[in-house]
Amino acid sequence: MAKARVSTGMELEYETMGAPGDPPVLLVMGFTAQMTAWPDEFCRRIADGGRQVIRFDNRDCGLSSRLDGVTVDLGAVMAAALGEGVEVPPVPYDLSDMAADAVGLLDHLSIDSAHIVGASMGGMIVQTMAIEHRVRVRTMTSIMSQPGDPDVGQPTAEAAAALLAPPPTSRDAYIESSVNWMTWHSKKYRDAERTRADAARSFDRAFYPEGAPRQLAAIYASGRRSERLAALDVPTLVIHGRDDTLITPSGGERTAEVIPGAHLLMLADMGHDLPEPLWPLIVGSILSHTA
Repeated sequence: MAKARVSTGMELEYETMGAPGDPPVLLVMGFTAQMTAWPDEFCRRIADGGRQVIRFDNRDCGLSSRLDGVTVDLGAVMAAALGEGVEVPPVPYDLSDMAADAVGLLDHLSIDSAHIVGASMGGMIVQTMAIEHRVRVRTMTSIMSQPGDPDVGQPTAEAAAALLAPPPTSRDAYIESSVNWMTWHSKKYRDAERTRADAARSFDRAFYPEGAPRQLAAIYASGRRSERLAALDVPTLVIHGRDDTLITPSGGERTAEVIPGAHLLMLADMGHDLPEPLWPLIVGSILSHTA
């Protein structure tokens, strides 16, 4: 793993796998999720398919730059974003800034263009990259995400409550509380022991709940992307789970609907996660799309 000081002023923790000469695939993770939420073996399978894999921590997460002490009125941002004709209050950063971070990492690595793959909020970031930095994008894969339209992809009440609940600050309590995340995990593949193990690794690597309100404000403040996505000429794959309760399936369906020529892959047994039994299908689809 290494650090990159990028043009936005952020310092990003990143890691690469595979041969540097292979086509680059940039993996962008979601809300409060560290780059290790892209499982090691998942990444290795993409690299073994002849791709150079790059994963990194978004700002305000993991081991990348943190905006300590910067406050945001999240309630006001959410209310304005969901209202009509209401101006969204200022936010520390938005998805355009996070997309610029990712482009800055490509600059640091001397990569002119890459295949970009984003999950959840990461899907929103790669959509923004494709809109605002088209020449840097070879193909786009948007996984379990949505285009910013408030009428699609909204979480169930149970999933929203689990997402927004303040995490416990002690290690043991945090690990135990992670079973609440299973409300959005794939029903067929839910595994409490694995979920706790993932939570332990995440806590030990970098526990930073202070970044969550700023990242969520970035999502809401960035608004709708559908109109701009409809003007894209980027080869696009959209992957979504029919069991997803955090970003419900209409989010992926709308994303594929508005992007010209997008291919939609709906997976019956997938929730808002990357269950290992589905890796052959997901990885295979990414390798085929980026061929």
